[in-house]
Amino acid sequence: MRKYFLHFTKLILIILLFTSCREKYRLFVGGYTRNQEKGLSVFDFNRKSGEMNLISLSEVGPDPSYFYFSREASMLYAINEVMEFKGGVGGGLTTLKYDDKSGLFEKLNEILIPYGGPCYISMSPDKEFLFVASYPNGSVSVIKLDGNGIPETITDTILYVKSTPDSSHAHMILADPLGERVYVTDLGLDRIMIYDFDKSTGRLTNINNSIVSLPTGSGPRHFTFNPTGTKLYVICELNSTISVFDVDVTGGLRLVQTLSTLDEGFKGESFCADIHLGKDGHYLYGSNRGENTIVVFRVGTDGRLDLAGRTSCGGDWPRNFVIDPSGKFLLVGNQRSDNISVFKIDKTTGLLKATEKHFEVNSPACLKFIN
Repeated sequence: MRKYFLHFTKLILIILLFTSCREKYRLFVGGYTRNQEKGLSVFDFNRKSGEMNLISLSEVGPDPSYFYFSREASMLYAINEVMEFKGGVGGGLTTLKYDDKSGLFEKLNEILIPYGGPCYISMSPDKEFLFVASYPNGSVSVIKLDGNGIPETITDTILYVKSTPDSSHAHMILADPLGERVYVTDLGLDRIMIYDFDKSTGRLTNINNSIVSLPTGSGPRHFTFNPTGTKLYVICELNSTISVFDVDVTGGLRLVQTLSTLDEGFKGESFCADIHLGKDGHYLYGSNRGENTIVVFRVGTDGRLDLAGRTSCGGDWPRNFVIDPSGKFLLVGNQRSDNISVFKIDKTTGLLKATEKHFEVNSPACLKFIN
């Protein structure tokens, strides 16, 4: 009887430990540094209560405003959004090894990114290259990783407008869900470029000069695909709209819908920033900096959008937001008010409900869960 009791107690403890672990997700937050601040924060996020607890702060160089985390390699790649880095003209790419037990990082590598001001980073589907978009002069770069996942060499760089480089502003670069094409938004020239990627050379090749133009002054910024890659949703910073595109089998785009992200009665300046689909794909979310809201759209069976509502972002200047792995919470990084606000997602309506949970973080610009 005693032996049975001990085994039963051990089983209960294992279950409780497992459940406790499952209750928490790790959240990484990068941002702009001021007065020698550390730019990368690690939090435990409780998926039941919505509470955040700070685990660590790490120095990642100046202005680590966006990053990509490789779960396979436990490696974080942070872009340093500066015009000079380590004595050279250009931006920075800082590589760090992550230790899950301590929540700390070890800096492994730093390289210079041509032309400066990198603002977005993603990884190729084969995990062998990084893609970087740089805003000020309108350029993109491709970086080859070595066998340990450390940046080895820059294999391709494209400067879009050499005669007047400040007219182009590349803002995002990402492969489609199937890994067949690479897409780049150019906020300055109101266009989307579509590329093939040759992994043997690490170079981007424009598909028959495939450039999709958006209305002048729209400013395409970030985008997201539906899971099958048949729809592309683009949020435009300057005219506060979201555009829906059909994606054909060749990777080409056809515009099917454009909607405003702002309330009809809003007066004043506002600039869109981030865009994400909910976990079930039934709702699409976008952030408005100025109106300071998160707008919510229902996604129809045909992929088109219908306004569901909007919610105050819980701060000022919602640059970036993220949905937790359970799909129950949406966290907003409010850059100017130095806080992260936590919202519950209504599964039935897709709308957000404020939890009154706000956490101090200096100038948050990139939020990502790693679970």
